[in-house]
Amino acid sequence: MNRKNILTIAGIALLATACNYQKNNTIKQADLNENDAYVYGVHPDSAARQTKNKYASKPENEVRANKIREKLFSDSTNAQGN
Repeated sequence: MNRKNILTIAGIALLATACNYQKNNTIKQADLNENDAYVYGVHPDSAARQTKNKYASKPENEVRANKIREKLFSDSTNAQGN
């Protein structure tokens, strides 16, 4: 067999083994929260109970976030890093 045939067969074999890679790269383990309505909701299609928590917004957090954004993304700091 010449070199082209060997490389073709090796390439096909490599592609065939790559297709099944993720099947072997998993761990079989039981879900500890399988029947927990707090995590998964009362039905598989429903929203979880924990996502219904609403928190009041604090204006001081918005001011602080804007100061951080200004410090990180101001034009003077971007020019120094490049």
